[in-house]
Amino acid sequence: MTLMKSWLASANSADTPFPLNNLPYGVFSTGEEEPRCGVAIGDRILDLAAAEEAGLVELAEDPVLDVPFWNEVMELGPEAWAALRARLMQLLGENSTEQAAVEPLLVAQADARMHMPFLVSEYTDFYAGKHHAFNVGTMFRGPENALPPNWLHIPIGYNGRASSVVVSGTDIRRPWGQLKGPNDDMPRFAPCARFDIELEMGAVVGKNTAGPITVEEADDAIFGYVLLNDWSARDIQAWEYQPLGPFQAKATATSISPWIVTTAALEPFRTTTPEREKDLLPYLAEPRPMLYDIDLAISLQAEGGEEHTIARTNYSRMYYSAAQQFAHHTTSGCAMNVGDLLGSGTISGPTKDERGSLLELSWGGKEPLEITEGLTRSFIEDGDTLTLKGAAKGDGYQIGFGDCTGTLLPALDDPYKR
Repeated sequence: MTLMKSWLASANSADTPFPLNNLPYGVFSTGEEEPRCGVAIGDRILDLAAAEEAGLVELAEDPVLDVPFWNEVMELGPEAWAALRARLMQLLGENSTEQAAVEPLLVAQADARMHMPFLVSEYTDFYAGKHHAFNVGTMFRGPENALPPNWLHIPIGYNGRASSVVVSGTDIRRPWGQLKGPNDDMPRFAPCARFDIELEMGAVVGKNTAGPITVEEADDAIFGYVLLNDWSARDIQAWEYQPLGPFQAKATATSISPWIVTTAALEPFRTTTPEREKDLLPYLAEPRPMLYDIDLAISLQAEGGEEHTIARTNYSRMYYSAAQQFAHHTTSGCAMNVGDLLGSGTISGPTKDERGSLLELSWGGKEPLEITEGLTRSFIEDGDTLTLKGAAKGDGYQIGFGDCTGTLLPALDDPYKR
């Protein structure tokens, strides 16, 4: 597919992440006005609450776009999702006859503040990137035992905290927790010293489910995708995770990008999951390509310094797709809800420059990453700003997500000191 032209000039550049092909959904505010639904186009945001009020967009009898979340639109179902996208292409396409009515409803992105794009019902994070799992397993158990016996058969995950999910631009506070070194007799309560990021994609569930569903049904129920940074306290996790896995180490924050890129926009970029080392059970079989070719990158900016890219990889490196993760999640009869968020797990590739966490990039802190002359990192330091970037690259256009950014603030004083 090639670039689809809009009458808005800024949407026709090969450099914009938001051409007419994309039309991602977010929640924004300007000045003293309340947050509301909008769609990104070029360097502008179309105020969809205003468009709905003006009668340019009509999805239901009652307004659904004047609220600060996209859950009500999701609840209308895939037919409504397709109808909205088609209507927006009519309004914003180069041959639109309604430009005069639409133009006053455009807001400069530079003047807007972005908010959480949807209400997160529940959050599940997976451990489904093979290169990441192999790297981490090798550090702790050696390469011969890097992957647990179940890993090649099942998308491993854990239930996280929906309350921890925040929008890009939200500062992150270094957490406190129980820490215990290998030579310590007792744990101590202290600020995390090995704070990290995880480069992930997040799938946004757009339909309620009841009982087990197929991979195809799961794919149809995904509303769209966001970039996701699952901030991780590695030293807290090392002490607490046995035997039940991550808990407080993953409860500090999970940052997501401000725009939900729809599955319709990503359709031209579908690609297959990698060749299986072990055959999957039939319920996990993919009837068609379920992954996406999306270039991803991590950058780090020390306080007062310049931004440096520290890793690049691609979403296609995943071993399990979001649809497989979603379908597996329902096998127990677990109901999934509109607004559920599924984190892919850390996305890494086979080479060092494709590693999606500092844990891997510094090999557990043993090989500090040299970012530039005089600047190295084993883990995140106070004042560092970490940014995830992502875009699917087409013929003369790209489908972007908007940056997923967070700055690490110093830990609070001892919260239990009286």
